[in-house]
Amino acid sequence: MSDRPAPVRGEFRHFLAIPTRWMDNDVYGHVNNVTYYSYFDTAVNHHLIEAGGLDMHNDDAFGVVAETGCRFFSELKFPDIVDAGLRVTRLGNSSVTYEIGLFRRGSDAPAALGRFVHVWVDRATRRPIPVPDKIRQALELLVVEA
Repeated sequence: MSDRPAPVRGEFRHFLAIPTRWMDNDVYGHVNNVTYYSYFDTAVNHHLIEAGGLDMHNDDAFGVVAETGCRFFSELKFPDIVDAGLRVTRLGNSSVTYEIGLFRRGSDAPAALGRFVHVWVDRATRRPIPVPDKIRQALELLVVEA
Protein backbone atom coordinates (compact mmCIF):
# COMPACT_ATOMS: atom_id res chain seq x y z
CA MET A 1 0.00 0.00 0.00
CA SER A 2 2.84 2.42 0.73
CA ASP A 3 4.60 2.36 -2.66
CA ARG A 4 1.79 4.13 -4.53
CA PRO A 5 1.04 7.86 -4.48
CA ALA A 6 -1.93 8.86 -2.37
CA PRO A 7 -5.17 9.02 -4.35
CA VAL A 8 -7.07 12.30 -4.57
CA ARG A 9 -10.72 12.95 -3.72
CA GLY A 10 -11.90 12.47 -7.32
CA GLU A 11 -10.66 8.86 -7.35
CA PHE A 12 -13.32 7.71 -4.88
CA ARG A 13 -16.83 6.61 -5.87
CA HIS A 14 -18.87 7.28 -2.72
CA PHE A 15 -18.59 9.64 0.25
CA LEU A 16 -19.92 9.74 3.79
CA ALA A 17 -19.56 12.83 5.97
CA ILE A 18 -18.36 11.97 9.47
CA PRO A 19 -18.12 14.77 12.05
CA THR A 20 -15.23 14.42 14.45
CA ARG A 21 -16.11 14.41 18.12
CA TRP A 22 -14.39 16.12 21.02
CA MET A 23 -13.49 12.70 22.43
CA ASP A 24 -11.72 11.72 19.16
CA ASN A 25 -8.82 14.07 19.98
CA ASP A 26 -5.92 12.72 22.00
CA VAL A 27 -3.57 14.56 24.36
CA TYR A 28 -1.62 15.88 21.36
CA GLY A 29 -4.68 17.77 20.09
CA HIS A 30 -5.43 15.66 17.03
CA VAL A 31 -7.60 12.64 16.25
CA ASN A 32 -6.02 9.54 17.78
CA ASN A 33 -4.80 6.96 15.27
CA VAL A 34 -7.15 4.23 16.49
CA THR A 35 -10.16 6.47 15.74
CA TYR A 36 -9.26 6.47 12.04
CA TYR A 37 -10.10 2.76 11.99
CA SER A 38 -13.51 3.56 13.46
CA TYR A 39 -14.09 5.97 10.56
CA PHE A 40 -13.07 3.26 8.06
CA ASP A 41 -15.47 0.76 9.63
CA THR A 42 -18.27 3.33 9.67
CA ALA A 43 -17.83 4.22 5.97
CA VAL A 44 -17.77 0.60 4.81
CA ASN A 45 -20.66 -0.64 6.92
CA HIS A 46 -22.82 2.41 6.23
CA HIS A 47 -22.55 1.66 2.51
CA LEU A 48 -23.26 -2.05 2.98
CA ILE A 49 -26.41 -1.26 4.99
CA GLU A 50 -27.70 1.65 2.89
CA ALA A 51 -26.78 0.52 -0.63
CA GLY A 52 -26.56 -3.24 -0.14
CA GLY A 53 -29.45 -3.76 2.24
CA LEU A 54 -27.26 -5.61 4.74
CA ASP A 55 -29.15 -6.68 7.86
CA MET A 56 -26.36 -7.24 10.38
CA HIS A 57 -28.58 -9.22 12.73
CA ASN A 58 -30.62 -11.43 10.39
CA ASP A 59 -28.79 -12.04 7.10
CA ASP A 60 -27.31 -15.50 6.56
CA ALA A 61 -23.93 -13.97 5.67
CA PHE A 62 -21.75 -11.16 6.90
CA GLY A 63 -18.28 -9.77 6.28
CA VAL A 64 -15.50 -10.37 8.76
CA VAL A 65 -12.42 -8.19 8.74
CA ALA A 66 -9.40 -10.16 7.57
CA GLU A 67 -6.94 -7.29 7.15
CA THR A 68 -6.62 -3.57 7.76
CA GLY A 69 -3.98 -0.94 7.20
CA CYS A 70 -3.53 2.81 7.21
CA ARG A 71 -1.21 5.43 5.77
CA PHE A 72 -1.29 8.77 7.56
CA PHE A 73 -0.57 11.97 5.65
CA SER A 74 -1.86 14.85 7.80
CA GLU A 75 -3.72 15.30 11.04
CA LEU A 76 -7.43 15.57 11.60
CA LYS A 77 -8.81 17.25 14.70
CA PHE A 78 -12.04 18.30 16.31
CA PRO A 79 -14.16 20.02 14.97
CA ASP A 80 -13.20 18.83 11.46
CA ILE A 81 -15.79 17.24 9.22
CA VAL A 82 -14.28 14.17 7.58
CA ASP A 83 -15.44 13.14 4.11
CA ALA A 84 -14.79 9.40 4.01
CA GLY A 85 -14.31 8.39 0.38
CA LEU A 86 -14.94 4.74 -0.44
CA ARG A 87 -13.81 2.62 -3.34
CA VAL A 88 -13.35 -1.09 -4.03
CA THR A 89 -9.99 -2.13 -5.45
CA ARG A 90 -10.74 -5.86 -5.57
CA LEU A 91 -14.05 -7.70 -5.67
CA GLY A 92 -13.32 -11.41 -5.46
CA ASN A 93 -15.54 -14.44 -5.02
CA SER A 94 -15.71 -14.28 -1.21
CA SER A 95 -13.59 -11.24 -0.38
CA VAL A 96 -13.63 -7.50 -0.96
CA THR A 97 -10.77 -5.03 -0.66
CA TYR A 98 -11.80 -1.46 0.11
CA GLU A 99 -9.79 1.72 0.19
CA ILE A 100 -11.10 4.52 2.32
CA GLY A 101 -9.73 8.03 1.93
CA LEU A 102 -10.30 10.36 4.87
CA PHE A 103 -10.47 13.92 3.58
CA ARG A 104 -10.77 17.05 5.68
CA ARG A 105 -13.81 18.92 4.33
CA GLY A 106 -12.65 21.04 1.39
CA SER A 107 -9.36 19.20 0.81
CA ASP A 108 -8.53 17.13 -2.27
CA ALA A 109 -5.60 15.41 -0.54
CA PRO A 110 -6.36 12.67 1.99
CA ALA A 111 -5.38 12.99 5.63
CA ALA A 112 -5.28 9.17 5.69
CA LEU A 113 -5.78 6.22 3.39
CA GLY A 114 -7.17 3.01 4.82
CA ARG A 115 -7.21 -0.52 3.44
CA PHE A 116 -9.89 -2.87 4.68
CA VAL A 117 -10.50 -6.48 3.58
CA HIS A 118 -13.78 -8.26 4.24
CA VAL A 119 -14.23 -12.01 3.81
CA TRP A 120 -17.88 -13.01 3.58
CA VAL A 121 -18.84 -15.94 5.79
CA ASP A 122 -21.89 -18.04 6.51
CA ARG A 123 -23.42 -16.96 9.83
CA ALA A 124 -23.88 -20.54 11.08
CA THR A 125 -20.61 -22.17 9.96
CA ARG A 126 -18.33 -19.09 9.88
CA ARG A 127 -16.85 -20.52 6.66
CA PRO A 128 -16.18 -18.33 3.58
CA ILE A 129 -18.98 -18.08 1.03
CA PRO A 130 -19.50 -16.02 -2.13
CA VAL A 131 -20.28 -12.34 -1.60
CA PRO A 132 -24.12 -12.20 -1.49
CA ASP A 133 -25.71 -10.92 -4.70
CA LYS A 134 -27.30 -7.82 -3.13
CA ILE A 135 -23.96 -6.84 -1.60
CA ARG A 136 -22.03 -7.57 -4.80
CA GLN A 137 -24.38 -5.29 -6.75
CA ALA A 138 -23.79 -2.44 -4.29
CA LEU A 139 -20.02 -2.96 -4.38
CA GLU A 140 -19.73 -3.19 -8.17
CA LEU A 141 -20.60 0.53 -8.32
CA LEU A 142 -17.47 1.29 -6.28
CA VAL A 143 -14.91 -0.78 -8.21
CA VAL A 144 -11.87 1.11 -9.53
CA GLU A 145 -8.53 0.02 -10.89
CA ALA A 146 -5.84 0.76 -8.36
